[in-house]
Amino acid sequence: MIIGINRKSKRLEQDLRHAQTYSEWKGIAQELDRLDGLDDWRQDETSTDYNFVLIRNRLRKLRALREKGDIRELVFWLHEGLHGNIGNIANEALYGIARYNTKTLITDYIYELCSTLTYLANNEFDAFPLEEKLKFFKRLGIVYGRSALMLSGGATMGMWHIGVVKAMHEEGVLPRVLSGSSAGSIIGGVVGTTRTEDLINFYDPEYIYTHAFQALGLREALRNRTLMDGNRLQDCLQENIGEMTFEEAFEYTGRILNITVSPVERNQQPRLLNYLTAPNVLIRQAALASCSIPGIFPPVTLLAKDYHGRIVPYLPSMKWADGSLKSDLPRLRLSRYYDVNHYIVSQTNPHVVPFMQLQGALNRNGLNTPTTRFVANTARLNAEHVLNTTGQALKGTTTGRVMSGLHNMMTQNYRGDITLIPRFRIQSFARVLSNPSPQEIADYMLAAERQTWPNIERIRNATAISSTLDECLKSIKAQNRQQSARLRAISGKSAKGRA
Repeated sequence: MIIGINRKSKRLEQDLRHAQTYSEWKGIAQELDRLDGLDDWRQDETSTDYNFVLIRNRLRKLRALREKGDIRELVFWLHEGLHGNIGNIANEALYGIARYNTKTLITDYIYELCSTLTYLANNEFDAFPLEEKLKFFKRLGIVYGRSALMLSGGATMGMWHIGVVKAMHEEGVLPRVLSGSSAGSIIGGVVGTTRTEDLINFYDPEYIYTHAFQALGLREALRNRTLMDGNRLQDCLQENIGEMTFEEAFEYTGRILNITVSPVERNQQPRLLNYLTAPNVLIRQAALASCSIPGIFPPVTLLAKDYHGRIVPYLPSMKWADGSLKSDLPRLRLSRYYDVNHYIVSQTNPHVVPFMQLQGALNRNGLNTPTTRFVANTARLNAEHVLNTTGQALKGTTTGRVMSGLHNMMTQNYRGDITLIPRFRIQSFARVLSNPSPQEIADYMLAAERQTWPNIERIRNATAISSTLDECLKSIKAQNRQQSARLRAISGKSAKGRA
């Protein structure tokens, strides 16, 4: 009997690796969990990885208040206790045991919270008037925060981001806030300018125009000090993104797109372009700047629409380049602008992915010990010190700028709360500056989906409450507009009656 179960498990493990859809992957993962006895683990509330007593008591209290119908006490209770990762329920360790999802107590708690918030937002209560309701949900949104999807650089490997977006979009867990740098700015630019119902077109491997790379001849390369033709990349972005500005894209899609760019000038800081900081800047030109890897593509001037809708230079005296050099993942600025406090990272930078995979292998094999971490951290700190010291000593020279650039790359944090990375393949790195074929894009997408599927329920649990708060605010604002219209209509009738 045991031999039969083992054979079935091996077959299912192989099927899991070759699943074609999330629904198929989910069914196989649930069956494997059942065979391994992990259904019992999910049902068992206890664990040292989170405060299950706190979550259990809060769930009971929430259900009791809803059944009691005491709206004032329910609002008071939610106001003083709704915040992210309460009781450590977002702990990564809780998602590393079962293949599918985590403790049932956690998912029940999140579901009950979302249902309660929707109930409060969509029903009228004498004890909870509309004006107070609007203020309450706005405050909850600020306190709880929201999630962002951050798409890294990675040149051609950035096509992997399409599969991540597809997997999340199809399961309804794609955050409204997106950031992209370098290759990630292209994918983010397309998603940020496409309405939700039209995103399905983006998942056709032949939809995106990929002819971004064209090598220059030796004479042109020496004259321009770049290897690739910037005009070809510009045409690619024009084809994929068009002429939308950040503000136009926000109004058209409701998505909040952010693109990082780095200044060529030494006395300027990286900028995060979005509908708040640069509303009239063209997205395709921002992506062009963010993709302009020094030595590969030339730096560019940003473009914007003026008051009359004409396309003009934006800060014409300044040139901009690859956003991933100094700010691949702009956490602090997303937090400041949009109350983002949870980061989902799709990481494809060629100089980052191999080390992340190595660390993952060490973790799986039990080799990531305090000793190995100490040795690795010591080597990293020494390298950072050498690069920083050399960059400062040779400040103003080409060598100094290269050293400072390497120092910036080494000192960045390339991880998020949830980090998705492709599997390391030498052949992918060999074609990192090549135009991918539709088949290569399809391969990138499916590989990315398969890496994303095991994280879908974790992402769902992490984003459910903030997404619900967004929907509740939309509903309440619509109610507020309707109420105002009714009051204006009544006021108008009264005025006619008096006349």
